[in-house]
Formats: sequence, C-alpha cells, structure tokens
Amino acid sequence: MGSQEQTTLVTQNQLFYGTFIYPKTLTELEYLYNTAVAVDQNGTIVAIKRDCDLSQATSTLLPRLGWAPNSVTIHSSSDSHNQFFFPGFIDTHLHAPQYPNVGIFGKSTLLDWLETYTFPLEASLSDPAKARTVYNRVIRKTLSHGTTCAAYYATKDVTTTNLLADLCLRAGQRALVGRVCMDQLSPDYYRDASAADSVAATRESIAYIQSIDPTGAIVRPVITPRFAPSCSAPLMADLGKLAAETGLPVQTHISENEGEIDLVRELFPAKKIGAKGDTYTHVYDTFGLLTDKTILAHGVHLSEEEVEIIKARGSKVSHCPCSNSALASGAARVRWLLERGVEVGLGTDMSGGYSPSVLEAARQAALVSRHVAMGCASVEKGSKGSKANKDGIDRERAKLTVEEVLYLATKGGAELVGMKGRVGGFEVGMEWDVQLIGLGRDVADGEYEGEEKEEEGNVDVFGWESWPDRVAKWVYNGDDRNTRKVWVKGRLVHERK
Repeated sequence: MGSQEQTTLVTQNQLFYGTFIYPKTLTELEYLYNTAVAVDQNGTIVAIKRDCDLSQATSTLLPRLGWAPNSVTIHSSSDSHNQFFFPGFIDTHLHAPQYPNVGIFGKSTLLDWLETYTFPLEASLSDPAKARTVYNRVIRKTLSHGTTCAAYYATKDVTTTNLLADLCLRAGQRALVGRVCMDQLSPDYYRDASAADSVAATRESIAYIQSIDPTGAIVRPVITPRFAPSCSAPLMADLGKLAAETGLPVQTHISENEGEIDLVRELFPAKKIGAKGDTYTHVYDTFGLLTDKTILAHGVHLSEEEVEIIKARGSKVSHCPCSNSALASGAARVRWLLERGVEVGLGTDMSGGYSPSVLEAARQAALVSRHVAMGCASVEKGSKGSKANKDGIDRERAKLTVEEVLYLATKGGAELVGMKGRVGGFEVGMEWDVQLIGLGRDVADGEYEGEEKEEEGNVDVFGWESWPDRVAKWVYNGDDRNTRKVWVKGRLVHERK
C-alpha cells in the first residue's frame, strides 16, 4: 500500500456515479444513491441526475451537455467495498514547518513548548533543501487524509514560505500560505529585526504568491501575525493596515492558554494601546486585525464580551481539539460559539496537534464536546427546564453529533477560508473538491481464515448497518486507508494504491 502524487491537470470532462454523502446543514447529512454527477474540465459540477443507473446517466446527461462519450472519464464508487463520495476536508489551522515534531510535546505547556521544540525547528527550515523535504511530506500526508484545502503557517523566512506555496500549487492542494510575523518575545535567532522589516518581508511573500497563482484558485497569501505576544504593537498596527489595504485574509491565535492570556494583558494594557477593553480580543480589534476574513485559532477561554466582538467583526474560529488536549490548554465550548453566531471550522494544529488528519480532529471535537458536557448540569427528571453551565448550555446540547463535526470539517471550514458555497457539497455550480471513501468489504462468516486480509482500514462493516451508522463508524474508526482517491477542482491529486 502507498500513495501516488498526481501532477496532471484535468483534460477531460468527468462523470462520477454511485453514492454521495455531504453535509446539507449543520445537523443533517444528505445521502444520494444511484446518482450521477457531471464535472467539466474546469472542475465544476454542471449537472446531477438522481435515481438512475450508469447507462441511463450516460445516455441522458452526456447528450444534454454536448459531451461525446469518448471525451468523458467515468468514475464509480463500489457498493461491494462500501464506497462513497464525500467533500474534501478543510484544515483551517496548521503549521507546515512543525510537521516533523508531531507527537512530540513532552510535558510542556504552550509557552515552554514553543521555546523547547517549535522555534528551533522552524528556524532550521530557512534551509531550502530541508524545507522542501518537510513541506513535500506534509502536503502529501494531508492530501492522503483527504485534506483538499489547508490554512498553512510557514516560517518567517520568505524564500521557504514561497517554496511552500510553490509546492502546494504543484501538488494541487488548495492553500492559504502565510509568512509568520514576529518581532518580540522569541529567540534572537528567530525573530524579525523590526516591525518595518516584518511587514516588508510579508509584502514580498504576498507579491510572490499572487504572481504564481494570480486568480488565487489554488494558493493565496494570508497575513499571519503569529500571536499577540510575539508581535509588537507597531507590528500589529501595520499588519492591520496591510489587511485593510489588500483585503487579504488574516490568521492568528487567540485565547489558547490561560498563561498566554495573562501575558497578553501584561504586554498590552488597554490604556497603553487605546483599547476599549483589556481582553485578548480587544488587542486584535484595536489594531484592525479582526475582519470578516480573520481565522482565530483555538478560542478556548473567550469571554461573552469577546465573542460578541468577534461575531460583530465577522471573524471566525478554528477549533483545534487535538492540540488543546495535548498541551492541556482547555476544552473549547463549540456549541456556545455556534449558538452565539460565530462560524467554526476544524484545525489539526500540527504539531501541537499530533495528527495530520481532519477526520481525527472531527472525532476529537466530538469527544471534547462530551468533556465540556460533563461540566454542564443535566436536565432534572420531571423538570420543564434544565440546569446549565455558565454559558447557558445544558449537558445534552453541549455534545456535538457526527453530522455536526463533519459539517465543521467541510462546509464550516469553507466559511473560514473564503470558499463558502464553492466547496463542501454536491450541487450544480460547486467545485469538485472531493474524496472517495472506501470502508471495505462486508465482513463474512469465516472470511480471511487462512489468508491475509486486504488492508482496507480499521472500519468493519457487517452489511446490516444503515448508511448513517456506516458513516458514524468511519468518523470514530476511520483513517487514511479509507481515503481511496482525492480530487481538487476536478484534478486527481491523491490515489491510494
């Protein structure tokens, strides 16, 4: 078993046939059986025919579209291997240069972990050869897990940040690529010399990324102040002005760790920076970094006041349950954020997070929500109301369902990366960023006795499960072995052999 990177562009129209599953809403998955989806050479869905067999689909759809049969490539999901088409995952927060450190965080909390593990590794990736090795691997690995779009933090080095954008474009993975800005509270060997130097280097990287993909169809630059403690007030002010000038997205961290929050309050007193309040959110808001294109990673310890500001600005939150648990940062209250009207996606946050899989982030989001629920009072028997936690969320409502975490992994993520309505579903006009998932053959009595089982993954299907139950099994037991093929904008970018 292995993976194969595809570098060829789409040259033919394509017809996909079989079972399609996608998040229709936050709480509902849509199941399409015996369905055909036509995708043109631009990677856009142009027609859908439901409840048909393949011969009916080809005899009706192709003439209607004016497609000659020999100009169409046909792909089918396999019923015998419990296969289905599902939207590609969107990773809304990860650090590409930290990939070699996944699983390595010792007993550290956030700030110690940065000094011990993160800054030395990131600084070493100013070496283009080393950066190429790491970046190629993280792109291939995330694609193999079905990630069709990723919001990447690079390093402060312009040359290798641009290299990351080059490699994403070549591999066909959609990406937001950000040169990390940091001019204080980081080692002397790994910080920008000044705010002016940081902004100049960021402009240089922005110009390069826009030159290699002028339409931004695959790669786009993103303004990336690492987090408030590592950025001076002048730097954040200049980056806020840059965001207003360019209209580019912004990504940074917020309210991840209680020690970090105290540090922000110490570094940026409200009176000193002219803020209207003394919270982490007020700092970013004061410097113009909260826009409707801002991705805020973590948001574990946000207050009600902060959430109201974030909602008013249209900024969004990347929930990173794996790293929040690994670094003991806390449990983000996702239901509370959603009910307050804040849009939420999922991030792997490697290498604070231990896995490149958004599916793993989805299952951890479900589990973390249950830990949040444990801190909420349950509904009293015979009571008309319920005892709730301080956020007004009772125990049952705090929990996230399979349907909800899959929404966060796809359509929720699309909202964060500026692709709402373009990816995340199977509708005419949407782009074909899709994975083919295979759960393997049904388990039969006595099967595999005396022979080695084909490597089909960790999900066992017995044949009597409903499709919703099969999807639940995939969410809680699946891995990259179930990701058979991945397409981005109609282009095959990964195939498991």
